[in-house]
Amino acid sequence: MEIKSIKSQFPIFKNKINGKPLIYLDNANSSQKPKSVIDRISKFYSKEFSNIGRSVHSLAVTATNRFEDTRDLVKKYINAKSREEIIFTKNATEAINLVASSYGENFIKKGDEILITELEHHANYVPWHFLRQKKGAVIKFAECNEKGEVDIDEIKKLISNKTKIIAVTHLSNVTGAIMPIKKIVDLASKKKIPVLVDGCQGAPHLQLNMQELGCDFYAISCHKMYGPTGVGILYAKKKWVDVLPPYQGGGGMIEEVKKDNITYPQSPTKYEAGTLQTAEVVGFSESIKFIEDIGIKNIMEHERKILEYGLEEIKKNNSVRVIGDPKKRGSIISFTIKGIHPHDIATILDEDGVAIRAGHHCCQILHEKMGIAASARASLGIYNSKDDIDALSSAIKKCNKVFNN
Repeated sequence: MEIKSIKSQFPIFKNKINGKPLIYLDNANSSQKPKSVIDRISKFYSKEFSNIGRSVHSLAVTATNRFEDTRDLVKKYINAKSREEIIFTKNATEAINLVASSYGENFIKKGDEILITELEHHANYVPWHFLRQKKGAVIKFAECNEKGEVDIDEIKKLISNKTKIIAVTHLSNVTGAIMPIKKIVDLASKKKIPVLVDGCQGAPHLQLNMQELGCDFYAISCHKMYGPTGVGILYAKKKWVDVLPPYQGGGGMIEEVKKDNITYPQSPTKYEAGTLQTAEVVGFSESIKFIEDIGIKNIMEHERKILEYGLEEIKKNNSVRVIGDPKKRGSIISFTIKGIHPHDIATILDEDGVAIRAGHHCCQILHEKMGIAASARASLGIYNSKDDIDALSSAIKKCNKVFNN
């Protein structure tokens, strides 16, 4: 696998940042876009655009078909049973909110328990907090250990007869810990508890197979998968889409409207209200093709090698503390440097063209658990190489010099 050839497919890497080559290590935030995705969106707007699912003229039919073709590609890519289980949203946050609203309103009452973990991104906590405020539900947190991972026993001991849903990340966006989803689903299924998985970090870096995972809901953020912004996906088992009510109301999601009654179509239409992000969904079809052309297993193996090299190099610097040391880790390295604020780290690195993220990464609870307010984070993609890690390591040493550390 020729990484230079793959990287050449991304126009943004022709640019320089502060006169230096761009070293992009902020992929957990959002990945860059290959030319095939950019060109597909441009072609759609130039030659195929129309609103979908309404008119019968040629452009409308073409646009609708392209949109639905992407649904079929997603179904195949994640191995869902039916296309009705693939719902397009504007992002993964909306996908989780959809479940919290539609499932929560109908199946959670006062005193019922929602089980999440200390690893969760705010997008997989705040929607459940809203439900706690509105319905009087109780949120229980499975604790993470000093390695930044959650042991399956921590989840097992919190499951009770009051547990109505378990919502967990697939891959932590801070420690990189990969959660044992299959084991969690096996535990939950014994008590008929549905499981929602926040797959924002899992989907770009792990092989997805909904039949093997067995979860009830899986949320995907397309812009982290080399795709456009403004697109999310909710996978929901058919047994749920058959019974859960619509999340939003408006055009496109109705079957019949009368003064005294409104009826709705089947999934996915009843969950996709209003004018949809058609061009972005069509563009995402090229993201899937891009990943499939390389092969997700090849991507995983490449990122594993770069991650191992990155951890080895960064740990050579005695002033650096790597956050977490999970047994199974995705391609994320969060770290601090003694005596230097993470925002200062990111600013100095940017001077050398190295792009990372600094802050709490929408995970304040986890950062508090680790005894820090914020961290710097380097996160990998398919186009990253050992040379990028060397540039990161060199820029970190520059931070030490600037602060006489």
